[in-house]
Amino acid sequence: MSSAAILEPGVFRRYASDQLISLAKLTLENAFQPIVEVGTGSVFGHEALMRGQDKIGFSSPLELLDQAAEVGQLLPLEQMMAARALAKFASLPDYASTTLFLNLDVRLIPQGAQYIEKLVQHLRQANIAPSSVCFELSERFDNTSVPEFADLITLMRKEGFKLAIDDFGVGHGEMKLLCDFPIDYLKIDRHFVNGLDRNARKRHLVKNIVNIAHVLGIRVIAEGIETEAEFLACRDAGVDLVQGWFIARPTTLAGELKPSFSYLADIGRSRRSSQSLDEILIRKQIENLPAVYENEGIDTVFELFRRNPRQAFFPVLNANGEPRGVINEYHLKEYIYQPFGRDLLKNKVYERSIAHFVDRAPIVGLDAEAEELMNVFANMENSACVILTENMRYAGVVSAASLIKVVNEKQLKVAQDQNPLTGLPGNRAIRDFMQEAGRDDDETRFFCYCDFDNFKPFNDHYGFQMGDHAISLFAALIKRYFFSEEHFLGHVGGDDFFIGVRDWSRDEISEILERLLSDFHDDVIELYSEEDRATGHIRGHDRFGAERDFPLLRCSIGVVELPQGLVLDDVARIGTAIATVKAAAKESAGGLVFSCFGEQK
Repeated sequence: MSSAAILEPGVFRRYASDQLISLAKLTLENAFQPIVEVGTGSVFGHEALMRGQDKIGFSSPLELLDQAAEVGQLLPLEQMMAARALAKFASLPDYASTTLFLNLDVRLIPQGAQYIEKLVQHLRQANIAPSSVCFELSERFDNTSVPEFADLITLMRKEGFKLAIDDFGVGHGEMKLLCDFPIDYLKIDRHFVNGLDRNARKRHLVKNIVNIAHVLGIRVIAEGIETEAEFLACRDAGVDLVQGWFIARPTTLAGELKPSFSYLADIGRSRRSSQSLDEILIRKQIENLPAVYENEGIDTVFELFRRNPRQAFFPVLNANGEPRGVINEYHLKEYIYQPFGRDLLKNKVYERSIAHFVDRAPIVGLDAEAEELMNVFANMENSACVILTENMRYAGVVSAASLIKVVNEKQLKVAQDQNPLTGLPGNRAIRDFMQEAGRDDDETRFFCYCDFDNFKPFNDHYGFQMGDHAISLFAALIKRYFFSEEHFLGHVGGDDFFIGVRDWSRDEISEILERLLSDFHDDVIELYSEEDRATGHIRGHDRFGAERDFPLLRCSIGVVELPQGLVLDDVARIGTAIATVKAAAKESAGGLVFSCFGEQK
C-alpha cells in the first residue's frame, strides 16, 4: 500500500477502531458558535461544535461519535474534546462573563461521574467557575430512561454546572425534564424557528413555550435563526437568547469571535423605545433584595435572615450572577429549631449546601411588558416574586402587590393618552399598533391617515364648539364603519385621525373609505349656515393672515398599504410614507389616495 493511499480518509477509517483517539487528537478541533442576548446583541456564550471529523473519513460528528461508542472510546473522546473546548474558551478575553455550552451524549450518562470529575479538574486548573459551563441534553434521545441520569444531574448541580434542554419540541422526554429536573435553558429546535415569521401557528406555539419556561424560571434560546424576519419573530415571542447563521456561523478561529453584534441592538432599538413606559414603571417597583450565591456557606443565609427578620426569602445566584431561584426561610426552620440543626447543615458528610434548598422562581427580563409579568404571576404557584434580570444578570425582584401597582399606573397612563373628546387612543397607542402590525406579515395591512381640509377657517368662523362637533361627527362615523376588534382607531390630535385595518382587500377598504368621506361631507355641511352652503365657501384668514375664500370642510385620507409577506420594524419609515401619501390625498380631487409601501412614485 502506498503512502498516498494511507492518507485517504476512507483508509484512516479502517483503522479507527484501534487508533480512533490518536487520529482524533491529530484532526479534531472545536468550532464556537455565539449565543447572543436578544435585546442588546451582547454575546452571552458559545456552543462548542466538533469539526475535522471528515479528515478521518466520517461524514458528520454524530457518525464519529457512534463509532467511538461502538469501540468503547466515547468517554476519552468526549473528555479530550471538552478539555480542548475549555482551553479555547479560557483564551477568550471575556470568558469570565460568558458561558460555554457543551453537548452531553446520552451514552455518556453511565460514565458521567468520571466525565464530570475530569472536567472539574480542568476547570480548576483554568480558574473557570463551573457555572460558566452549561450541558445541553439532546432530546433526540430519552435521557430520563437511563438509570444513572438522576444521580448525574444531582452531581452536576452540586458542582454548579448549568443545564439546557436541546432540540426542544422534537424529542422524547422534554416535558419530563421540565417537570422533574432543575433546567436553566430551553433551546427551541430549528424546526419551529424556520419560517416563524410566516407561520401564525408556530408563533403561537413558540410564544406559549416561552411563557411556560419563564414561569418555571427557565430562559429560552432560539437556535437556527437564518433571517432577520425570524430574529424579529423570536424577539416578539419573548425569546431571551438567539443562535444561528443570521447572527454568526461557527468558527474554529478564536480571533473571529466578537463580544457583541451591534446590528442586533440597532434592530431592537425601536422596540425598546416603545416599551419604555413599562420599563420605567417596573423599575420604580423593583425591590433590590440582597442575594446569596449557591457556592457560599450556609452561614451566609442564616446571617442574611438574622439581619432581615421580616424577609421570608432571598434570591440565589450562580457565580456568574445569574438567578437560580430563591431560598425560603421555612426550609431552614426545621434545622434552626432542632438541637444541633445548624451544625448538621454544615457537616460535610450530611452535605446540605445552599443549592440544596433553592426553589425555582419565575425569571423575566427587565425589558418585558407589564402584561407579560402579570401573565407569569397568573400562572405560577407558591412563589412570592418574579426575579427580574438585566442582560441576563440579577436586577431585583417584583412582588405581586408591586406588579398590581405597575399595571394600574400603566392603565392610568394609557387613559391619559386617550383623547378626551373622542375617547380614542392617542399617539403612543397608534405607534405601538403600527409597530406590531408591521411585524405581522400574515396578511395585508392598511394604515389610513385622515386629515380635515380647511378646518382652521371653519373653526375660526363658527367657533371651537362647532369645530369639536365636526371632530365628534367624524369619530362617530369611523366607529360605525370600523367596529371589529381587529380594527384600530386612533386620534392623533385636533382634526387628524388614524385607522388601522388588516386582512381586507384594497377594493374592500376603498369602498368603505369612500362611503365614510361621503357621509362625513353630508353631515358636516349641515353645520354651515344656509348662506355659506349656497355659496360653497366661507371667508377667512390663511396661515399668513391674508383674507380669502375657503372651500367647505372635507376630509382627505392617505392610505399606506403593507402587502402580505412584508415585515417592517421601522415606524419612522412608515411615518414618512404616511406623510407623503397624506399630502397627495389633500391635493387630489376625491381626497382618497393609496400607496403600496416601497413602490416608486
